Amino acid sequence: MPVKMNMCYEERLRRLGLTTLEKRRIIGDLIETFKIVTNRKNIDSRQFFTVRKSLHELRGHRYTLYKPRCHLSVRQHFFSHRVINSWNSLPDDVVSAISVNSFKSRADKCSDWGI
Repeated sequence: MPVKMNMCYEERLRRLGLTTLEKRRIIGDLIETFKIVTNRKNIDSRQFFTVRKSLHELRGHRYTLYKPRCHLSVRQHFFSHRVINSWNSLPDDVVSAISVNSFKSRADKCSDWGI
């Protein structure tokens, strides 16, 4: 099906069955975060994130990440800082997936990524 060039960006994406670049970037960040937090990459997760270890925490999931304050505006755009709100907004059944493919399919179905 040809796409007319005079359509707006959102309309072209809808007709082609694609998501926005912003959402694709966020889901890519979430997949990398899943791999790091669940030790599926040979990277020490403590280099990027601090997992909250509170037994009395009623909100969130077992991989809820602590978000430190930024004193420099440049820091807000680092991977280890920009992904935290989206990650923490995911439901427990998504972050407790047993594989990367399972995480991807569950995350695709979830619409609340903190955007």
